[in-house]
Amino acid sequence: MRASFHFLLGILTAMCGPSDLRAQVAFGGSPIGLSAGAALLGPVFVEEMPPVDREALLAEDAVREATGLKGPYRFGFNHAVDLGTGTNGEWTVLRNGDRVWRLGIYCPGAFSINFVFSEFIVPAGGKVFVYNDQGDRLGAFTAESSPGRTRMGVTQLPGDRITIEYQEPGSVRGEGRLRIDRVTHGYRDIFHMAKDLGESGACNINVICPEGDDWRDEIRSVAIITTGGSGFCTGTLMNTCAEDGTPYFLTANHCLDADVEDWVFRFNWDSPTCSPTENAPMDQTVSGCTLLANSEGTDMAFLLLNSTPPEEYEVYYSGWDHSTNPATSMTGIHHPSGDIKKISHSAGPAVTGVYNGAECWNVEVWSAGTTEPGSSGSGLWNQNHQIVGQLFGGAADCDNSVDDYYGRLDVSWPLLEQWLGSTCGDTLGGWEPDEVIPVVFDAAITSITNVAELQCDEDSISPNITLKNNGTVVLTDVTITYGVQGGPSYVEEWSGVLQAGQTVNISLPAIPLIPGENVLSVTSSAPNGGADQVVLNDTWTFTFTASLPSAIISLILTEDNFGSDITWTLASGTGTVLYEGGPYQDFNAGQVDSAAFCLTNGCYTFTINDEFGDGICCESGDGSYVIRDLSGTVHAESDGQYGAGRTDDLCLVGVSVPEGSTTRDLRIVPNPSTGAFLADLGAFGGPVSVTVSDAIGRTVLALGSVAPQDRTLIDLNGQPSGMYLLTVDHANGRDVQRIMVER
Repeated sequence: MRASFHFLLGILTAMCGPSDLRAQVAFGGSPIGLSAGAALLGPVFVEEMPPVDREALLAEDAVREATGLKGPYRFGFNHAVDLGTGTNGEWTVLRNGDRVWRLGIYCPGAFSINFVFSEFIVPAGGKVFVYNDQGDRLGAFTAESSPGRTRMGVTQLPGDRITIEYQEPGSVRGEGRLRIDRVTHGYRDIFHMAKDLGESGACNINVICPEGDDWRDEIRSVAIITTGGSGFCTGTLMNTCAEDGTPYFLTANHCLDADVEDWVFRFNWDSPTCSPTENAPMDQTVSGCTLLANSEGTDMAFLLLNSTPPEEYEVYYSGWDHSTNPATSMTGIHHPSGDIKKISHSAGPAVTGVYNGAECWNVEVWSAGTTEPGSSGSGLWNQNHQIVGQLFGGAADCDNSVDDYYGRLDVSWPLLEQWLGSTCGDTLGGWEPDEVIPVVFDAAITSITNVAELQCDEDSISPNITLKNNGTVVLTDVTITYGVQGGPSYVEEWSGVLQAGQTVNISLPAIPLIPGENVLSVTSSAPNGGADQVVLNDTWTFTFTASLPSAIISLILTEDNFGSDITWTLASGTGTVLYEGGPYQDFNAGQVDSAAFCLTNGCYTFTINDEFGDGICCESGDGSYVIRDLSGTVHAESDGQYGAGRTDDLCLVGVSVPEGSTTRDLRIVPNPSTGAFLADLGAFGGPVSVTVSDAIGRTVLALGSVAPQDRTLIDLNGQPSGMYLLTVDHANGRDVQRIMVER
């Protein structure tokens, strides 16, 4: 079920989806093969790859690594294949004329699978997904995932089986074509499914550690590269004199292969903790590049990425120094052995040297960290945070961290000048897109919480707010002014110690509500008694509705097979949409979805639409809906035969506070709760019975004869979020109270 409510009282059905790894600039969505509609698709035809000799491949790798080359670090074996939508897999035609093609690939014993689309032609509306048996998925990929090209490399998914799914709208039937010419069997455990992270040596240092504190910007410029489908190198985004964000990328010449245009670049794969190493999202990737220049003489390769890294990647473009001045200290940022990102430091100066015929800067000893195969192509920064070269090879490892060689940027410069620029001299600093110049005093309100979008029978609120110090000095006091529109203003003085960039949560005293729509406004002012330099972020508002008094009205909707056609709204008498729902998942005929409305006296309009124009009954399934209150009174209903849509008007009169039929105080804490409540039944003189019902009247918990106690557990941990009624029957009558499950 996919539904959003402007005033969400409770979601009575919760669904958990598989993880979304979202590879090279993907555009969201979900494959049908991972939904309830998978049973309506045809079978998945599986292509099985030949087995690989893992031990023999590891032995070959060991021989190569002994030569001192730092990469590429091979993790997989490439199978040459010829698989496509016209010759392999299975097609299914859906009711609306859309088509779905699926193909399975099985690599016996593989830790991961990746592949290359040698033909990637996806028309408007077409979507491509890739997923494994565990529910991990990549995509949706569209033509914009590989702009201007008809090829695309696809990054790794864990496991030995994957499924490729292509969804093609009926309006472009036959216009899409997919063909795969290479499948990579991962024989190394790059996802660390069988062990912890840490393929590289123990002396390597995660970039989040204190050793990386002075290098936070440069760390964001570094990416791990999947080369040739089966190996790893490292490289760096480079700034230009124009500082225009052109995605130029520096790496090593010896990493190049015939498939360079299909390389995949993964940014920000950084452990969130210093120790132990923890995994991080692997979804910030870009697919494809153009080789602009390369040189064996300095082991340099210079690329233009096929796509600019999106804004949400928050990448940085490193500065450089192409003078002949040796660095007085050096730093390397890299992915040793294809591991999560690491940082190395050398306190000594760079010296000139020659490695395998290339002119290099020599790092004589690393004082912290080291490099390994997979680090190839990673940048070498000088003491001024400027790139001076890229890693070729050397003897350094955790056992003897000495003698690494980096191709010299000053020697490569004649090949790079036309792209990086000649107007800014020998050196250039780094650059960040839309870099913000900090200000001294800036106290910002960044959120309002603890206020529900619908206040049901509540006459006051106690808002929580978040105050952030966006300035450069420590905040010690701020004035907070707040109130609801049309009511009085309230002032709260905050004092404390708030460092630059930090936030603090503040609980404000309760204020009364006005029945109907309320707009809560919270404003910060006078940071440290002075003027706030950025007033645009001083005020945060939150709109909500107070139903005083209120009644609970429920919509119970039974779906047909095409829930994606269904949308509905509930509007006030003035036309304001209070609640809305849909579209839902397809292929869920018979599933019952519920929504609870907290309303007060007045008239409302319920509108339901069907995009396909056939209602929710009958050839597509026996759908229907009913709107009723907790006493069973029906306010609207339909058997689902309404074509393109239907409108129902309903009015409530005489709504009043219905709680409790006795004078006893039924106390329940906490309320709301994540599922566990404690009911104070000690005031009742004899045994009681307790029942809990959901918003449509179904009993979800029943406790028989219960001895009156001060702390009786009401356990709703197995129930979805939403509102429930707790009823206590006792010798003197009945007490009823609303309780709320919120997660």
